[in-house]
Amino acid sequence: MLKGEDICQYMPQYRHQEFLKFLKFIDRATPKHLDIHCVADNYATHKKQGVKDWLAKRPRFHFHFIPTSSSWLNLVERWFGLITTQLIRRGAFKTVEELERTIRDYIERNNANLKPCVWPKSVSDIIQKVNRGRAALNMPQLQETS
Repeated sequence: MLKGEDICQYMPQYRHQEFLKFLKFIDRATPKHLDIHCVADNYATHKKQGVKDWLAKRPRFHFHFIPTSSSWLNLVERWFGLITTQLIRRGAFKTVEELERTIRDYIERNNANLKPCVWPKSVSDIIQKVNRGRAALNMPQLQETS
């Protein structure tokens, strides 16, 4: 059931406590029979013990951590890039609330016309490309997992 829906929350800080609140929000917002796959970077917030403990009790959550220095694989980074180019750079916001309202409107418009993200390349193609770059930099190769 991949719909491409954006689920967002606004918080003044981004610590593990806020990340845990967001995970709980996702848990409540997602039908209980569905597994939840989270692709995340290696930011320490995502790996704090409190987060690990909470996830250990919720087997429907599956985390996939992208390799360091591969933000191009992180769809959240891509999403922020789109919002920046399509919305924020073109706007003038007098308050944080005005910016949040503009982003919320953007998300609502996108969610009204859902389009799931489909990678243009296969996992194997992506890993091959990463490994070519790693070989050029003399770094360890990635292995495809099932």
